[in-house]
Amino acid sequence: MPKVDVVVIELSTPILIGVYKEGSLIKTLISDEYSSEALPKLFKEIRSSYEIENIVYTRGPGSFMAIKVAYIFLRTLCIVDDIKLFATNAFTFNQNQPIKAFAKLYFMNDNGTITTKKFDEPVNAPFTLPKTIKLSDYSQETTPLYVLPAV
Repeated sequence: MPKVDVVVIELSTPILIGVYKEGSLIKTLISDEYSSEALPKLFKEIRSSYEIENIVYTRGPGSFMAIKVAYIFLRTLCIVDDIKLFATNAFTFNQNQPIKAFAKLYFMNDNGTITTKKFDEPVNAPFTLPKTIKLSDYSQETTPLYVLPAV
């Protein structure tokens, strides 16, 4: 089976997963299901055709539940199958645009500091998979990035 790297953008719907061979995107998988339903199905499909060497995921900010589910699922998969896990903040994949927090509140990247801002109208800033990746661009710090304090 071909060896590949995988990028997971799980913070909102749709969930996007990119399969990369030698740094170039060769396959895109999309799901409108919740992370808890989508990730096992999508990774079963990927693992049936490819050997995963590395996974990059968006560690936040975004949906707390999506971050938690993705981290637990991906971290477990990486431990069991000896896969390297990398992470990045979500702004990497939406051209540094606002990311929905809750209600009318959005996360903003203010020169590397994550803040929140209220918008009266919904902000449409979709996530996109890059055409190419370099693992050196991503961090080995993979713990979830929770920006808002617990309520």
